[in-house]
Amino acid sequence: VQLVESGGGLVQPGGSLRLSCAASGFTFSRYAMSWYRQAPGKEREFVTRILSFGGTTNYADSVKGRFTISRDNAKRTVYLQMSALKPEDTAVYYCNSAPPFSSWGQGTQVTVSS
Repeated sequence: VQLVESGGGLVQPGGSLRLSCAASGFTFSRYAMSWYRQAPGKEREFVTRILSFGGTTNYADSVKGRFTISRDNAKRTVYLQMSALKPEDTAVYYCNSAPPFSSWGQGTQVTVSS
């Protein structure tokens, strides 16, 4: 299993970012996929999930209405469109299956600050 997250960066409050996660080493289209995040000094937390064929999504209350998860099974990639970003969204963002594999990628840092 290999998961490679990208697209993070520094953004001002209210801004937007789009994260990508390229997956390999498993049959991507058969797995629900999730985004998780870990802020400094906190445990990793669930952000959002999308089922294997993209029909159903779930979001943590803290991001509902601001974040959108999507996937492209042909490209073996899952995306996270983030808008109206807040300083409390600052974290390292990871993708993984849902429930997660034991192997994690390196994550991508998102920093929301003025």
